[in-house]
Amino acid sequence: MNKHLLTTLIKREALRLGFDACGISKAEPLDEEARILEAWLNQNLHGKMSYMANHFDKRIDPRLLVDGAKSVISFSYNYYTERKQKDDAPKLAMYAFGKDYHDVVKEKLESLFTFIKEKVGEVNGRCFVDSAPVLERAWAKRSGVGWQGKNSNVLTKRNGSYFFLSEIILDVELEYDSPVKDYCGTCTKCIDACPTDAIYEPYKVDGSKCISYFTIELKDEILPIEMKGKFENWMFGCDICQQVCPINSQAKQHNEPQFEPSLDLLNMNRKDWEALNEETFKKLFKGSPVKRTKYKGLQRNIKFLKP
Repeated sequence: MNKHLLTTLIKREALRLGFDACGISKAEPLDEEARILEAWLNQNLHGKMSYMANHFDKRIDPRLLVDGAKSVISFSYNYYTERKQKDDAPKLAMYAFGKDYHDVVKEKLESLFTFIKEKVGEVNGRCFVDSAPVLERAWAKRSGVGWQGKNSNVLTKRNGSYFFLSEIILDVELEYDSPVKDYCGTCTKCIDACPTDAIYEPYKVDGSKCISYFTIELKDEILPIEMKGKFENWMFGCDICQQVCPINSQAKQHNEPQFEPSLDLLNMNRKDWEALNEETFKKLFKGSPVKRTKYKGLQRNIKFLKP
């Protein structure tokens, strides 16, 4: 099968499976991104996320993840919903409302990989959903899935930034896409709105100052006192820089039932969250990305929000 036809079939099947976008780039070293990542790590902007410094070579060269890699296929999968928590409730980032995206998106990728093997035959490749040393945003940008905004999230004119990124790296040559234009322009709303000054200049984020870092990644028993009063009621993750982004006015309701929040979650008010016990936590967040912070971590975050 020629690469034009195979590329067309892959993109068509990706859309059928529910992905919003599919872009393809050549599997090659990310030289510019390597310099940026090295500088970011040297400035300790990853905080206590020590895993970010692991497997540096693999992060910048997909050929070390898949032998003979020729193509990196990037995907976006929408998670935006109009549904809201109670006004006074401590807030969850929207991506964590439903079932863990690692499981949902991985299943879609594996279905697509099976489809590719049926068309091509023996193929060497791997599927990735935010769980391996892959610079997802760099590949999404290279493949034209979107551009990288000033808050470092990937954005699209059609859907904004409320989507998950994932990849299939293959030892098959395909037709490659080109990057798209950056439409952020002179807008600085995400920078101005960040309550912890994590976006310290356009396109640069201090990961060790992000609310998502404090509420998810940081495992310390006590959160830094200097951050008291700056979380703006976020108990798990943070969507502020997405909420203020004008591009996200284009966001549309997702079509994935597994991402829908339960009524039990949506109906909880502040008092309910403050009274949350471990049994209810396990029931409420079974199969959820919120499990990552564990009961004690979420309890720590909720207590930190109290005046």
